[in-house]
Amino acid sequence: MLPLVVDPVDRTALVFGDRSLTYRELASAASRLAADLPAGGRVAVWALPAPETCVAVVAAVLAGAAAVPLNPRSGSAELAHIVGDSAPDLLLAPPGTRVPAELGGLRRIDVDASPAPEAAPPRREHDPESTALIVYTSGTTGAPKGVLLPRRAVTATLDGLASAWSWTGEDVLVHALPLFHVHGLVLGVLGPLRRGGTLHHTGRFEPSAVAAALRGGGTLLFGVPTMYHRLALAVGGDPELAGALAGARLLVSGSAALPLPDHELLTAATGHRVVERYGMSETLMNTSVRPGDGSRPGGVGTPLEGVGLRLVEEDGAPLPPGDPEAVGEVQVRGPNLFTGYLNRPEATAEAMTADGWFRTGDMAVRADDGSVRLVGRKSTDLIKSGGYKIGAGEIESVLLAHPAVAEAAVTGEPDPDLGERVVAWVVPAGEAPSLEELADLVAERLAPHKRPRALRVVASLPRNDMGKILKRSLGA
Repeated sequence: MLPLVVDPVDRTALVFGDRSLTYRELASAASRLAADLPAGGRVAVWALPAPETCVAVVAAVLAGAAAVPLNPRSGSAELAHIVGDSAPDLLLAPPGTRVPAELGGLRRIDVDASPAPEAAPPRREHDPESTALIVYTSGTTGAPKGVLLPRRAVTATLDGLASAWSWTGEDVLVHALPLFHVHGLVLGVLGPLRRGGTLHHTGRFEPSAVAAALRGGGTLLFGVPTMYHRLALAVGGDPELAGALAGARLLVSGSAALPLPDHELLTAATGHRVVERYGMSETLMNTSVRPGDGSRPGGVGTPLEGVGLRLVEEDGAPLPPGDPEAVGEVQVRGPNLFTGYLNRPEATAEAMTADGWFRTGDMAVRADDGSVRLVGRKSTDLIKSGGYKIGAGEIESVLLAHPAVAEAAVTGEPDPDLGERVVAWVVPAGEAPSLEELADLVAERLAPHKRPRALRVVASLPRNDMGKILKRSLGA
């Protein structure tokens, strides 16, 4: 079973705006719902940022059903695909919520988040390998795939993070993340509940709401780089925000790389270094920076307890140690891994090596101390130019340090001489910078062969719901 602290106590478990639930209230509401859920079945959860979503997922955990969180912003084709692929037994949604027609064929249960007298948590034992969640990928390289996350993987990741961050039941986690994905749901909801702490969800992300929640007792803040970028822009002129962030115990960023300029602005204003960690749907969390470890910003730390990590060449051979600039693909194995893609045995087999390592598709370099620095995705961020392997991520970080660059992305395009050339896509902050000054900056800070050879100035960069740049859309 996935242990959660749902014993009847009066400590606050969840806060959503002016609504809150104690552990006693959460236990009773989730236990009442769990009695109506199919053990070993699947339940779709309309994952609005609301207490009902948390009650629904905890009820599924208690009942031994697999929860399929649905993104309320998904389009009709994506929703139809997910429902058809996962074939849930029923839909869990807050009362009065209108759902799209694609969900109309599912039997629906309205989630009652009010406490139920005398409802005690069921004491059932569940196989650690049984599926706790089916989380769908973003679908950037085809139809979204259902990632089967066993109870074993969820507990391993949450316990690994607790060890790395000294996360305890005394912590109050603040975030405004969506609840349909690993970051907001597994880490952001099940994380504090496993420790016996409190989740304070602010609803819509606003720096003022974050500041108020942190001043109200928040100790941890989770966010994605777009959120931290807005905090970095605001913190210099807002002493109350700076004080609230400085008062937090830990600021954590994930889902994409946090640009160096934002790191520097936030550290200068708050005295905190934002901690970055690295994970994905199929692996949950792999690595994290440890608070106070002294490593430079831009890295994602060392592997969590129990996680094996290696870098490999294109032919799959392990990358020889000792070269901190050698780029290889990250492969991982350990108790944090998924059990496969739903209904996709071929894709599952393709993702795994014969000896049990998961091919992440992420490219990285590794320092002598074992810390990892990601340089991009193999499919979209690895540029082979003039005989060199170049990671787009490190170039993007340098471009963002230029005062005339508000946003940046780097891709490769065919070049008759180099094979591929580096292309910089830039959203300017005021007057657009020239290609020459950007190329000189990259050559100075990284290496001449990594400088951009072409510049595309654009009004905005396409992003998904988690703030990741959709590079396949840039060419179009």
